Amino acid sequence: MNLRILRTAFGTATRRALREPGSFFVATGFYVAVVAMVGTLWRVAAASHHGTLAGYTAVGLFWYIAASESATMAISLRLVEEIGDDIVSGAIAVEMLRPVSVVAVRIAAEFGRAVPKLISCILAGTAVSLVVVGPPRNVGAALLSAISLVLAILCNIAAQHAFAGIAFWIRDARSTWFLYQKFVFVLGGMLLPIQILPTALEQIARALPFTAMAYAPARLAAGFFEPELLLVQSAWLVVLIGVAAATFQAGERRLQVVGG
Repeated sequence: MNLRILRTAFGTATRRALREPGSFFVATGFYVAVVAMVGTLWRVAAASHHGTLAGYTAVGLFWYIAASESATMAISLRLVEEIGDDIVSGAIAVEMLRPVSVVAVRIAAEFGRAVPKLISCILAGTAVSLVVVGPPRNVGAALLSAISLVLAILCNIAAQHAFAGIAFWIRDARSTWFLYQKFVFVLGGMLLPIQILPTALEQIARALPFTAMAYAPARLAAGFFEPELLLVQSAWLVVLIGVAAATFQAGERRLQVVGG
């Protein structure tokens, strides 16, 4: 794989994102509003349980939401559907004619598009959290959370390409997008820590890759110094990229067979 092509895809997407300041600031404003509202709800819930909830303090829960929302809102909310539309329209088929990995180039481009939003969310989330609840419980864990957020976004982008690949067969990824989002919201720990789920559901969540996309950086931001979460995310990232690449390769063979 030519790294220059990946750097070009990343840089081009980043510059395009920065050239849209209007939508950029609207998205950041929406992020702040969501963090303030959802974070406050969890603070109240912790206060009603003698200051802690499933091992999380009120302060930790607010930082948790700030990180989990950063991990998901930095990416296009309808990415699965967008990729599916490109498959159906034939745009992906054209890209497959190039002597480079379509999945690798697209992941690099989507990551480039997400980076400005991620930085904005981190800065805004940190500012709101400091004002509302004060500093994080563990500064070291919070710093690891920033690294974890990068891995979370890469895992999310790779997984969405794998899910969207169903459009090679059913020509519609909308239902897949809906299902995927619900997995990330609940089993991925975006809306609530997985420790709050029923025990059986928590165990299922831990066995699936969705926790690498929201729960891992959020858990670290909440003050739990667990660097092994980065290793788990890295492992899932390798697996998800492999699954996405295999799905697109199978889709390409299907296009060749049916003459798409």
